[in-house]
Amino acid sequence: MQIHFCVVLWGFTAILGKLISLAALPLVWWRMLIVVAALAVVPSVARSLRALPARLWLAYACVGGLVALHWLTFYAAIKLANASVAATCIALAAPMTAIVEPWLTRTRFSARDLLLGIAVLPGVVLVIGGVPTGMRDGIVVGAVSALLVAVFGSLNKRLAHRTGALTATALELGAGVVVLSMLAPVLGAIMPALGGPLLELPTARDALLLVVLALACTLLPFSLSFLALRHISAFSAQLAINLEPVYSILLAIVLLGEQRELSVRFYVGVAIILAVVFVRPFFGPPREVTGELVAPVD
Repeated sequence: MQIHFCVVLWGFTAILGKLISLAALPLVWWRMLIVVAALAVVPSVARSLRALPARLWLAYACVGGLVALHWLTFYAAIKLANASVAATCIALAAPMTAIVEPWLTRTRFSARDLLLGIAVLPGVVLVIGGVPTGMRDGIVVGAVSALLVAVFGSLNKRLAHRTGALTATALELGAGVVVLSMLAPVLGAIMPALGGPLLELPTARDALLLVVLALACTLLPFSLSFLALRHISAFSAQLAINLEPVYSILLAIVLLGEQRELSVRFYVGVAIILAVVFVRPFFGPPREVTGELVAPVD
C-alpha cells in the first residue's frame, strides 16, 4: 500500500515536469535543493547524520548521485518527447532490475522475475512504434533513466535498514545537489536537453509548482518508498512503479491533451505493461516472503 500510494504521487511528477518551464538541469537542481532545505530544519535528521559512519555517508552519497542523474534524464526525456512517453520508458526498469538486483543485493537470481520483467518488452516496443519520430530521442534518454532506476533502487534495498528514511533522503538528495552542481558545466555540451543555466530563477508560477513537486511528489513518496523497501524486494517495488505511466498518461490526457500526439499502438503497449503488473501476484510469493535475506553493506 505504501508503494502504490507513492506511485500515485509520482504519477504527477511527469505532468509537473511538463508544466514547469525550466530546463531539465535547473528543474532537478531546485527540486532536490527544496527537499534538502525542508529536511535541514528537522532536528532528528541532523542528529542522525552526525551519528552516521563515514562509509555510510559515502554509500548514500553515491546513490544520491545516481538519483540525480535519473531525474535529470527523466525530465530531459519529457522535454524531448512528452510526459506520457517519458513515464512509460520507466517500465524498462523492471527487466533491468531483475538482472541488477541479485548482483547488488546478493540475493538469489529469479528466472521468474526476469521473465515477468521481459514480458513488459512487447508493450515497450509498441509504445516506441506509437510515438512520432521526433520523440525517439526522448525514448533513448528515458531508457537510460530506467537503467539508473534499476541500479539505485537495488542499492537502496541494501541500505534500507541502515538509517531512517528522512536521514537517507536528506543525504542522498543533498549529494545529488552537489553532483549536479559539479556536472553543470559539461552537461550542456554532452546533450543540450540535459543542460540549462543551473541558477536560473523560476517564475512565481514555476516556483509554486516546484514546491509541490519537491514536497508532495518527492519528499513524501521518496521517504515512504524507502521504508517500504525494508519489507519488499526492489523488483516487486519496480513492478508496482510500472503503474506510474498509467497515472501519468491519464493525467496527461486530462490536463495536457497528449492523446492527440500519440497513436492507438502506444496505448496498447501501455495496456500490456499494466497487465504484467496485475499478473505478478499469481506467480507465487515474491522473494522477500520466502525467508531470503539481504546481505549487509560491507
